[in-house]
Amino acid sequence: MREQVENVAGAVGKGLIAGFAGTAAMTVSSTLEAKLRGRAPSDAPARATAKMLGIKEFEDAVAQARFNDLSHWGYGTGWGLVRGLLSAAGLSPRAATAMHGAAIYGAAQVTLPALEIAPPIVFWPKQEIAIDAWHHSVYALATGIVYDLLDGQR
Repeated sequence: MREQVENVAGAVGKGLIAGFAGTAAMTVSSTLEAKLRGRAPSDAPARATAKMLGIKEFEDAVAQARFNDLSHWGYGTGWGLVRGLLSAAGLSPRAATAMHGAAIYGAAQVTLPALEIAPPIVFWPKQEIAIDAWHHSVYALATGIVYDLLDGQR
């Protein structure tokens, strides 16, 4: 029993580190894409987190940007925990990464419309769907690779 608890705890720890790395990869991906397309960075993390916490407004744009960064990094790092648990449950590295990617992308597609942060994906232009799927794939793959490296699978 103790060994199982240690395995799960280790998987969670590795997952959090991997989630942080995946968030870094997604941040690079989305920052480059935003600069190339001349669009502002997404503020969806701040708006979603603020809505869930009941925050009505921010002191200023700087406070909102800081909150956005904290929300983005906290969310991505936290989702790394799920990647660790999938591995601890015995899934192969490839299956765990695929399920992790599907879970985080699916969660975004349910949560953001439910919070009225973004419309349902069926109303998005095809190019925006592809870009969003790309960024989430970058996150999931980077998280999976880092997790596997930490776990000695690569």
